[in-house]
Amino acid sequence: MTPLLSLLGKPWIWSWLAAFVVWFLTIMVTLGASTVGLSQASLTFAAFSVIVGIGQMFVITLGPGNIDLSVPATMTLAGTVALKLMNVENGMILPGLLVAVLIGLVVGLGNYALIKALRIPPIIATLSVSFIVQSAAIWTNRGLRIKPPSMLAEFTTTNTLGVPNVAIVAFLISLLAWFLLEKTIYGRWISAIGQSMPAARMAGIPVDGTRFVTYLFCAMLASVAGYLLACFSGGAALNMGSEYLLTSIAVVVIGGTAVAGGDSNVPGIWGASLFMFLVVSMLNTYGLGAGIRLIMTGLIIISVIMLAGGRRAGMR
Repeated sequence: MTPLLSLLGKPWIWSWLAAFVVWFLTIMVTLGASTVGLSQASLTFAAFSVIVGIGQMFVITLGPGNIDLSVPATMTLAGTVALKLMNVENGMILPGLLVAVLIGLVVGLGNYALIKALRIPPIIATLSVSFIVQSAAIWTNRGLRIKPPSMLAEFTTTNTLGVPNVAIVAFLISLLAWFLLEKTIYGRWISAIGQSMPAARMAGIPVDGTRFVTYLFCAMLASVAGYLLACFSGGAALNMGSEYLLTSIAVVVIGGTAVAGGDSNVPGIWGASLFMFLVVSMLNTYGLGAGIRLIMTGLIIISVIMLAGGRRAGMR
């Protein structure tokens, strides 16, 4: 097999190719005038999708039925509480982050407690928890929009050597995720559980503990994303996490992670996140109406998934 065919056989390559094509078609309209701006904006907004997408990917890797629908509510509550605690004070940045992470851990604990104790499907358990968490966010927010500390606001909205700082944070989290999946026994455990939970139990893998840690990790990443997003957007809004419910799932699927579980893909999360943002930017650049943009976005996503799926099937 040639190197090119081997590369095309990688499930993550198709999301990257799609992102590049959409990026190229977009800058063609502006004759290259917005190349740098578009690239930086893509990295910035994709970073948030990457962070929540990685957490969702870990959960989905556990196998069919595993999904976390509490991601948007967790983002909202973590961002809201962190901003109220920091109260625009630069000295409270670290405590604010720690509280956001703690909220994520509590939500993850609640998610798995319902899954394990009540033996209900994860999709129902996490949806139930999301209602509770969103209610807590509404009670905490009370219509206020508190600004983030100036240092944190500057960090999340500026670049380092031309690369958005939030993208650098997302990249570091991606490296951690890759290390956990590829270089640790925990990564092998979640893959084995996703391929066959009964077989994993027979092999002596601590299934319950592994699933518990995975749901904690997903909620923690959602809280970090909410913390950064609230600071980036200048304040926490009650609907700021709503778009990330479907996005966190879409980037996992488009990125090449097996929906059936047992196989994850960190590079694909980046390609899919960039692709999702660039599609919307391209359709906006071409001046299409909102309805047409939604239809076109859906058709393009379906096309990429079908192309990648068909190509992988042919490579076997």
